[in-house]
Amino acid sequence: MNQRGTQQGVISRITTGMRVIDSTGVEIGTVDLVQRGDPNAVTVQGPPTADPGSSLDELIESTAVEEPDVPADLAARLLHSGYLKVSTDLARTGAVYVLAERIAAVTDDEVRLDVPVEDLPAEE
Repeated sequence: MNQRGTQQGVISRITTGMRVIDSTGVEIGTVDLVQRGDPNAVTVQGPPTADPGSSLDELIESTAVEEPDVPADLAARLLHSGYLKVSTDLARTGAVYVLAERIAAVTDDEVRLDVPVEDLPAEE
């Protein structure tokens, strides 16, 4: 199985509410959202060309993305590879994102990461 398939297999075993432990052994919080990767996820491009009948409001609504709440280039990587959103008191905004490839192991009730919490992007 290729690395991507392995990552998706790992992420499919994760459920909301699981504890998340960083590479230093610190419990950083709990899984709030699990998003499997989408190899066809939209990558960052220029603004879409609106058809002449579209209003600016419709255009803004069509391009607004709720999750992940991070800069566009990182959002594209997260959507492409898959990610977890983790609720944590260790980030100013109350949540961090974990790329699928940062998941080292999954047990029945916890997710172990291969990076320390400081290396995880915080929600904006």
